[in-house]
Amino acid sequence: MASHIVGYPRMGPKRELKFALESFWDGKSSAEDLEKVATDLRVSIWKQMADAGIKYIPSNTFSYYDQVLDTTAMLGAVPDRYSWTGGEIGFSTYFSMARGNATVPAMEMTKWFDTNYHFIVPELGPNTKFSYSSHKAVNEYKEAKALGIDTVPALVGPVSYLLLSKPAKGVEKSFSLLSLLSSILPVYKEVIAELKAAGATWIQFDEPTLVLDLDSHQLAAFSAAYTELESALSGLNVLVETYFADIPAESYKTLTSLNSVTAYGFDLIRGAKTLDLVKSAGFPSGKYLFAGVVDGRNIWADDLAASLSTLESLEAIVGKDKLVVSTSCSLMHTAVDLVNETKLDSEIKSWLAFAAQKVVEVNALAKALAGQKDEAYFAANAAAQASRRSSPRVTNEEVQKAAAALKGSDHCRATNVSARLDAQQKKLNLPVLPTTTIGSFPQTVELRRVRREYKAKKITEEEYVSAIKEEISKVVKIQEELDIDVLVHGEPERNDMVEYFGEQLSGFAFTANGWVQSYGSRCVKPPIIYGDVSRPNPMTVFWSKLAQSMTSRPMKGMLTGPVTILNWSFVRNDQPRFETCYQIALAIKKEVEDLEAGGIQVIQIDEAALREGLPLRKAEHAFYLDWAVHSFRITNCGVQDTTQIHTHMCYSNFNDIIHSIINMDADVITIENSRSDEKLLSVFREGVVYGAGIGPGVYDIHSPRIPSTEEIADRINKMLAVLDTNILWVNPDCGLKTRKYTEVKPALTNMVSAAKLIRTQLASAK
Repeated sequence: MASHIVGYPRMGPKRELKFALESFWDGKSSAEDLEKVATDLRVSIWKQMADAGIKYIPSNTFSYYDQVLDTTAMLGAVPDRYSWTGGEIGFSTYFSMARGNATVPAMEMTKWFDTNYHFIVPELGPNTKFSYSSHKAVNEYKEAKALGIDTVPALVGPVSYLLLSKPAKGVEKSFSLLSLLSSILPVYKEVIAELKAAGATWIQFDEPTLVLDLDSHQLAAFSAAYTELESALSGLNVLVETYFADIPAESYKTLTSLNSVTAYGFDLIRGAKTLDLVKSAGFPSGKYLFAGVVDGRNIWADDLAASLSTLESLEAIVGKDKLVVSTSCSLMHTAVDLVNETKLDSEIKSWLAFAAQKVVEVNALAKALAGQKDEAYFAANAAAQASRRSSPRVTNEEVQKAAAALKGSDHCRATNVSARLDAQQKKLNLPVLPTTTIGSFPQTVELRRVRREYKAKKITEEEYVSAIKEEISKVVKIQEELDIDVLVHGEPERNDMVEYFGEQLSGFAFTANGWVQSYGSRCVKPPIIYGDVSRPNPMTVFWSKLAQSMTSRPMKGMLTGPVTILNWSFVRNDQPRFETCYQIALAIKKEVEDLEAGGIQVIQIDEAALREGLPLRKAEHAFYLDWAVHSFRITNCGVQDTTQIHTHMCYSNFNDIIHSIINMDADVITIENSRSDEKLLSVFREGVVYGAGIGPGVYDIHSPRIPSTEEIADRINKMLAVLDTNILWVNPDCGLKTRKYTEVKPALTNMVSAAKLIRTQLASAK
């Protein structure tokens, strides 16, 4: 019985690639240095999988930034603004597309389906010229082969690539991206030919858009693409991989009708209904089924007995020699290796499996199906499953009762938003177009050292508080000098917006090295929610009150919302997600009330990940949005009218949930806008009326580029064309923690200058 891994984490067990990338970007190391780190990581991953007994090992799943950007490079689809003149695409052009440079902005970045991973959105149009411009897929296949490891090269499939793209600037929004299919397939044919010549016998096309709600025209594109590629693929075994949800019946029918495709990969964790489809609709004779029974998106040890039972039922349909045990999706969405967690609670650790352990689980299941079951391994797994089900640390009856009692109310604030904004303005006395930032300020090397040493008990609590107080004072002074209207304390005490809160909530566990890539070199360390959640003590009140005491201007209390904490954590899988979210909402509600009692007049409850958690199928949207919006309202339903509640969202497509955003009933929302080419504003041009305060971001913080005053003023004027003056705020797209002060200060200076310029123009026009 064979085994397969869809993909593997890229950053390395100790974030080796992250540090190599940042060193290269800072000019401290060479391209050769970066390439050596990357090569060492790739080789170690391939060898690890080979040693574990995996038969179908993927290659070309490694990336310096993003696999969709890699495909853009492969196709030579470089936007004109990067002045690329042809040839093999190098680091300069590649990273300019990803991050921007001193003269041009980066390409749009958005969430990869419903994950916290971000991809770089291709910009295409009728005049886009395609050419084979990155040989990465072939080079990595050859690299593995030279080690004696025959891999399955993985490519983003041609149809999903186009469906995930957007019309380039200046191209009509109605332009059919699928009309470019005939233009990109010749490049795919060249890649396939080179892979065949290099000795490849299998190829994997990732076509995750097959799990979406597709129309007949879109489904026809899959048939057309793989029919056109049929002769090029002759002699190869072709795997089309889908993941993240059930595959709809019509998509299943289309996929299983493709003559050029040998094997189909299905996510049987988030796509449990696909199992019923395979059983009821039948499975093509002679084809392979790559069964994704090991969860690639969470860190819980697989229930091996349950998975084995599923596999045995599939074996009866597909045949023993045509069933391949696989992960539900790429393992890049989980942490790397549990071996590195030497300080994690031993009981909780026994319940977990990171990427390295999931590789072992996949192979153990394959062996068991082949009649070589490791009885001791399966017994240990069963004992861990039983331990988790019966552990008293998982359940808190008081929390469960409080969460259950929430179902009787919609938790709306007592007064409408218009009346609340009037009451708040009388108290805050803010100017037209008030300026603010999103929360974090640059996380310097010194600041990280202080937090690290405090955690390691190398400095005292007094020394730590003194250092953080000094940093807050510096951030407050900078904002006052810049003349920003509503201030933040900069979050110097926080390494991560979710981790910080999880560390102070019950029901959470934390890792030392459980890093997961979010985008580029940015890694996050998701908390593990293993039990019922409550707040034993105040979490932010001390720092917020301290910061407010340093200024007469309003100081925002900064919290992470319940939906974002949920979506950016590894969540328990033994109860519905909404029940866990309601528990978190009650904990945040207590913090909001304590901040208000402490004199904080503006409280921001970030819901950056609310859109991210939206199910991929439209039929499931309403239920998710109902409990997600309800969870946010629970947090602040009891505050006074004069307390201003902000929220923040970023790097997703918000237009399709704008009415749910309105229904959150926040007083002010700050929302990413500039990097996505002001896509958000189109919803207001189309007639949606928004009555609360809103701050669409005026510049992209994920690029080192510093926007001019004129550029920001132009953005503000575009916003004023569709939004009322009295509700518009001026702010960056997102928090500033990843930037340097040499970038932040001039960018914020220009932002404030632009706001003042427009205020003057508005006043003179009266």
